[in-house]
Amino acid sequence: MLVIRAKVVGKKLMKDGPFGTMRYTVKQMKMYRGFEKMPHVQYIYTEASESLCGVKLEVNKYQYMITGRVYDGKVYTGLCNLNEKWDQLTLAQRKGLNHRYNQGCGCKIKPCYYLPCFVTSKNECLWTDMLSNFGLSGSQSKYFACIQQKEGYCSWYRSWAPPDKTIINATDP
Repeated sequence: MLVIRAKVVGKKLMKDGPFGTMRYTVKQMKMYRGFEKMPHVQYIYTEASESLCGVKLEVNKYQYMITGRVYDGKVYTGLCNLNEKWDQLTLAQRKGLNHRYNQGCGCKIKPCYYLPCFVTSKNECLWTDMLSNFGLSGSQSKYFACIQQKEGYCSWYRSWAPPDKTIINATDP
């Protein structure tokens, strides 16, 4: 798994395979996860068509949080990955990326697409946003982090501590 903050600065349709692959050129702002697999990302690959789970990213418009996998020296992402415009992330997500999510590096997120679904090891958190929101804007994605506990078990926790309600204009994400 790889997680970066990046701006898309170019795109090119690659004529590989029967449908092609879109190669996005990115300017990486920060890497949150995946250093050991690829210390710097220059290109992100995805299927050329959304109907094949390809992701559409806009060039020179937004910074994105992009997640993906490294395969054969390339970073791939798709509709089943969490890719979001940086300014549309919740405060909890941004704080989680910068401070909390690294505590879950020993954990695996296991997507649940349909019931029944179960965790199969102690280091898994069951991601159920796909059941009701098709992975988009679900409460687990927006407000929680999968964190590993001392015993090695992983479970969902709010991404950051609730604010002090004595402070004026404090809001809970």
